Amino acid sequence: MNTVNTTFLILATILVFSMTPGLAFFYGGLVSKKNVVNTMLSVFVLCGLSVVLFIAVGYELSFGTDIGGIIGHVSHFFLSGFDLNAIKDTQMGLTHAIFLAFEMTFAIITPALFVGSIVGRMRFNFLMVFVIFWSLLVYYPMVHMVWTPNGLLASLGVLDFAGGTVVHINAGITALLLSLFLGPRLKRNDEHYNLSWVLLGTAILWIGWYGFNAGSAFGINNVALAAFLTTTVATAVSMLTWLLLEVFLQGKPTLVGVCTGALCGLVGITPGTGYVTNTGAFFIGCLCAVCSYFFVNSVKPRMKFDDPLDAFGCHGVSGIIGSLLVGAFATNKVNSAVTDNGLFYGGGAKLLGIQLLGTVISILFTSVVVAIIIVVLKKFMAMRVSQEDETAGLDLSLHGEKADYLIDSHFRDVSDYQEEFRGQLSRFNKKS
Repeated sequence: MNTVNTTFLILATILVFSMTPGLAFFYGGLVSKKNVVNTMLSVFVLCGLSVVLFIAVGYELSFGTDIGGIIGHVSHFFLSGFDLNAIKDTQMGLTHAIFLAFEMTFAIITPALFVGSIVGRMRFNFLMVFVIFWSLLVYYPMVHMVWTPNGLLASLGVLDFAGGTVVHINAGITALLLSLFLGPRLKRNDEHYNLSWVLLGTAILWIGWYGFNAGSAFGINNVALAAFLTTTVATAVSMLTWLLLEVFLQGKPTLVGVCTGALCGLVGITPGTGYVTNTGAFFIGCLCAVCSYFFVNSVKPRMKFDDPLDAFGCHGVSGIIGSLLVGAFATNKVNSAVTDNGLFYGGGAKLLGIQLLGTVISILFTSVVVAIIIVVLKKFMAMRVSQEDETAGLDLSLHGEKADYLIDSHFRDVSDYQEEFRGQLSRFNKKS
């Protein structure tokens, strides 16, 4: 076992794990006041559900003995009898234990991403059951197809360094399908609960993303350093691009816009972060921000689906653009694993064509399987909450909790005991 690389991956695993509670703050700050608890709970509970699933069968379904290039073979339920101390990666000196822990955090964050498309109207029990079947039938097969040597997409030569297809296109398309099947909200409320949480969540996600991207090099090396730098460059460029678009097209910059732009940069650079130069990262960050911005602000309003937090607009659109741009900017000067350079590095259109094929296959596979899962589950359980519950908000109707106990109690004290507060409040009634 290589202790240096193992220590590096432990730190990366912690960073990636922190992204899920960070996402809970990001989404929780964006939603309306009456759906904060439901949104944050729906994200954070996946830290439990996804871990149990991954330990039970997910690791072997993802990385086990190949079955048709689609899925792995499970022979150790709950890893019973599995030698976790055996070396998984001989080149990097990593055991199965640390490799499993790192990949498990990806299995946690990916389903959490599409929660943004269902806020305020999906039954909590439906979401939990859906995530189980989605993990088994969509996520684990995608991991196997892309990140194992005999996987279908890997065999085609598709490059995905840290999860453009596996995580972001996968989660983005799932978000789109869920929002279409759910239908629009009864009343659209674009008032955000807490912008401070949005900024906090964005910062946690950005920091955690270094584990996500640099950690996918699986050790301390030049590729990890390249991934660290390209992640930073693409995110900064995407943030500024979104800000400039808002200033020139809407007349003012917004905090939500800056945070959204940063997120699009993080998403877009993920598939190519360990394959592209900083110049490539610059253009990827810029193009992803432009495409997601115009989709969210111009295309989405004309389409008949309700994705409240733009899970598809950010993860789906930027994930697709980022995956395709690997075919334009990848170079073996950054990573020797790149056998065919991208379009702008003398490799012609071959890699671009491969990336296009891999992206299309990922979209079609996810779309078909997700649609089947939803249609079948709806025959056995309700997908959407009642109109009464949706109007009241899912925090109280589904969980009996709310985000603002302290603030609400202060206002109740004033309204219930007006006589006692009359003297203190009298100055506010004086005309200036």
